[in-house]
This record gives sequence, C-alpha cells and structure tokens, in this order.
Amino acid sequence: MLTVDSVAGCIVSIAGLVVVIVATLAAQRVPAVVVAAPVAGLLILLGLTDLDAAADEVMTMAPTIGFLAAMLVVADVCAREGVFTWVGTVLAGWSRASPYRLLRIVFVAAAVTTAILSLDTTIVLLTPVAVATARHIGARVTPIAFSSAHLANTASTLLPVSNLTNLLAFSATGFGFLGFTGVMLAPWIAAILVEYLIFRWYFAGALGSPTPGDPAPRPPDAQPRPDAPRPTLLLVGLALLLVVFVVAEPFGVPLAAVAGVGAVLFTLPELLRSPMATLRSTVTAVNIPFLGFVATLGVVILPVRDGPLGDWIGGLIPSSSTLLGILAVAVLAAVLANLVNNLPATLLLIPLVAHDPGLVMAMLLGVNIGPNLAYFGSLANLLWREIMHHDVAAPTSREYLRLGALTVPATLGVAVLALWASLQLT
Repeated sequence: MLTVDSVAGCIVSIAGLVVVIVATLAAQRVPAVVVAAPVAGLLILLGLTDLDAAADEVMTMAPTIGFLAAMLVVADVCAREGVFTWVGTVLAGWSRASPYRLLRIVFVAAAVTTAILSLDTTIVLLTPVAVATARHIGARVTPIAFSSAHLANTASTLLPVSNLTNLLAFSATGFGFLGFTGVMLAPWIAAILVEYLIFRWYFAGALGSPTPGDPAPRPPDAQPRPDAPRPTLLLVGLALLLVVFVVAEPFGVPLAAVAGVGAVLFTLPELLRSPMATLRSTVTAVNIPFLGFVATLGVVILPVRDGPLGDWIGGLIPSSSTLLGILAVAVLAAVLANLVNNLPATLLLIPLVAHDPGLVMAMLLGVNIGPNLAYFGSLANLLWREIMHHDVAAPTSREYLRLGALTVPATLGVAVLALWASLQLT
C-alpha cells in the first residue's frame, strides 16, 4: 500500500545508497563500509527498516560473503606464488610482439581468469600484468587495459562463482552448478566474441599506429623477458577446486564450505613455512571492510525493495521468460546497474524475478554486462580506474562511456538471444 511513510522511506534509502556509492567513487582510500554502515544504521533508527529484517538479510547473504572471502584468499595465494607472473611470461611469449595477437590473448586470459577466480581477480591481478606486457612489447596500453576491464564484466556470466551477483542469485535460478554453466555457456561465448570484434574495429588505429591522447608506446625491451616458472601445482589445484564445486553441489554441500576448505589447503604449505607472515597476508586478502560493505548494501536496499519503488519495478517484470521478457529484464537490470551500481540492483531484482529461472539468468546478463557502460556500474570498474591511475592516466568517464555505448547494446543483445536459445534447449 502506498503511504507517505513508505514513499519517504524509499527516498531516504535511495539517497543513502547514492551517498554510499558516490562516497566510494570519490574517496577510494576510505573503506566503503565506513560510509555504508552509518547509512544502514540510520535507516534502522528512522524505522525505515527494522533490525530483525536487517539481520535476516545479512544472514541470508552470509554464505555468499563467506564464499567470497575464501576465494579472495585463493586468488591471493595464486598471486603470491607466481601464477600471474607466469601468465605475464606466457602473454609476452605468445604475443610475438604483435599488439593484435596480444589483444586476442588477453581476451582469452581475462575470460578464463574471470570465470574461475572472479572478476575482481582479473581487475586486481591480471590488469597490471597485461599493461606491463603491452609496454614490454612496445604496444599501446589503452586497448589492452580496456580489454581486462570489459572482460571482467562481460565474462563474469559463466559460472556461479564468477561474480558476486551470480552468487547472490544462484539459489533463485533453480539450477545446479552444471545447469547454470550449461545455460550461460552460449551467452558467454557470444558476448565475448562480439566484444572482441568491436574492440578490433574500435582500436584498429591504436593497435596499428599512434592515437592522439594515448600514452606513446615504449620501444620493445631489448632484453627478453625472463621466463617465470610454471606454478603447476597451483594450476592443478585450481582445476581440482573447480571440479569439486561441480561434484559437491548436487550433494548439497554448500559452495562456501568447498571454497573454505580450498582456501585452507591452498594456504597450508605457506602457513607451515612462515605462519605469521602468511596469517597477515591472509587477513589482508580477506578484505573484511569490503565484506562488511557488501553486507550493509543488503540492508540499505531493503526500504527500496520493500517500498513503492520496488512495487513499481515489480510491475515492469514480465511473467515468463519469452524472448521479449528476457530482453526486457536484461535491459532493466543493465539500466539499474548503471543508476545504482550492480550489487544493489541485483539485491533489488532477485525477489522480483525469482518466479522464473530464465528471468533470473536474464537479470544476471544485465547486471554483469551492463556495467561496461559507465564507471558507476560496478565496484570492479571503480577498482580498475584506481589501478589505472597508479600506472597510467585512467580513461575519462567520457571515453569509458563512448566505448560502452558501442559494446553494451551489442553484447547484451547477442547474449539475450543466446540465452533464449539455450533455455529452449534446457
């Protein structure tokens, strides 16, 4: 029922959400939870949501947050044990000093890294390696850096573990691990191929000759890059962890439990060698402030989801996953992701599309691919921008928007078509 209190609560909650995201955007050195937690507390104090509802929301998200923490530890071990140093050696060797070949290889590396270790790993660990490799062979940095940013979003649709949004919505899809992956495989491949073709066309000048505004490439290094040893044991461990995800899920073993055991096993050899240093690295990798931020976002979005705006958005949701229904939900999700960020958009939309698994999957296409339109769309985008500031001048919002305006409609459109076809066969 529409009341003055419900409308006011919705407005205050949206304002709080905007404050949280804008503060995160503007002051990236301050942990986002420092802003988000007071906003969540204020909403509870004002009676816009109650403490029990907030606690229930946090408890519902707890397994997802636990899984995220474990995978952050796994990614950290991979980084410290040289997995991404080895990847850099492979990128440089396979590229044969060709910018076109390097772009293609980075697309593949970013897609695989995102799918298995999540988009944050691609942003934080693969981006610096790809940029350094581009400089090593004398290629332009911008196309390579943009490819890791876009693939972190576009390629995060494949597995339930590829993106926090997938984890939040996984149970609502009604699919198991393999079922989810099977349905999303065709959209994943289609979106990546279209994105690659657009990149080849859009960056043709930068890949082949200098482009105004792009930092001039350095000449290729005279000395060959030293070969990093292949971390075979860790690569095998990652493959086994993925297999266990697939095998354990049908038996009702939570993904968070599997990831937790995997994190312990990945950390154990280093822990035995140097306990205190490993503990410090592990605690840092877990990133408790970020996990707290994710939990508080669930509380901040409650008055919106349960208020008149949530009811209005619910009225826009189709009743079934027809082709037009899938397209409508994907576009709506992409728009919301760019207005309020993809995590709040996911939390808002999950209960509204949960009546049809196909619509849940369409929502994930929108909140995962849509953020390629603007920096504001995902936290991964903001993190990428910060990393680029440390290395080279980050592209402006206008540059990011220009490329996103070309890629997002095309990749989302072809992914929707592929999802619809995949659902007809499921």
